Amino acid sequence: MTTPDGRGDMAASRNSKSSELQLRTLSGVVIIAGIITGIYVGGWAWNIVTALLSLISLAEYYKMLGRNRGFRLSRGIGYICSLAVLLSSAEGVRPVSIVLTLSLSTYAIFMIEMMRRQDEGKSFAIQNVGGTMSGVLFIVVPWTCILLLRAFPTGTLILVMLFACTWSCDVMAYIIGKKWGRMLLCENISPGKTWEGFFGGAMGSILMSALLIYFLEQPPYPLFIIGIICGTAGQFGDLAESIVKREMNVKDSGSLIPGHGGVLDRFDSILINGLLTYLMFGALM
Repeated sequence: MTTPDGRGDMAASRNSKSSELQLRTLSGVVIIAGIITGIYVGGWAWNIVTALLSLISLAEYYKMLGRNRGFRLSRGIGYICSLAVLLSSAEGVRPVSIVLTLSLSTYAIFMIEMMRRQDEGKSFAIQNVGGTMSGVLFIVVPWTCILLLRAFPTGTLILVMLFACTWSCDVMAYIIGKKWGRMLLCENISPGKTWEGFFGGAMGSILMSALLIYFLEQPPYPLFIIGIICGTAGQFGDLAESIVKREMNVKDSGSLIPGHGGVLDRFDSILINGLLTYLMFGALM
């Protein structure tokens, strides 16, 4: 019931925000528990976790692009290519196989468009290759790198640092930006992001890396660099997904995770972080 001074509406609004926060928190706890379990169990468990997150994110990406009725995608080739890339992480398979898979998949799409043009007199080769393969490059290849990190000698520690720093950045960027954010970061891409939130997120990630290094009694280098990567590059990874959503005129990539949106929404920052972390540790080992 609404009182003359509007207190009823205010109370309803507070209750709604409280319920949303509780839902986001519960969903976040479940996600964290699943990721940490997969990291520590390793093997088939980690393979399944990363493959599922990768393919679901890819499906959400294709669904977003598909909202544009004129956009043509070869989803089947995209999924087959993605599975091949993920399977290429198996022991004994050389990294060059990923490059070959991506190139052959591109040619397969061109062949489809050749047949379309021969049959219908029109084709969408550039659009189809760009849309289909960008999903694999943007989502699946990074998740494959994250999968492969587990096989490094200190893979468990690296992954814990990677996810903890990424999540700390996301949380601190949201809190600082919400409370003190004034200077817009990229208002035409993500209107809610501010420079204050950006620096708050960066400091949150760096602080988390410092705390983990201290309590786990690890040498600062190169683990501390993960905190820097996650605090800076990860936020641009978030913006990369945001620009796709703006162009496709959608708010979220999906609705699978209550209170968070889609899987891609929740794990967009980890993609570039995983790529750069794999690049760094792959070069060192």
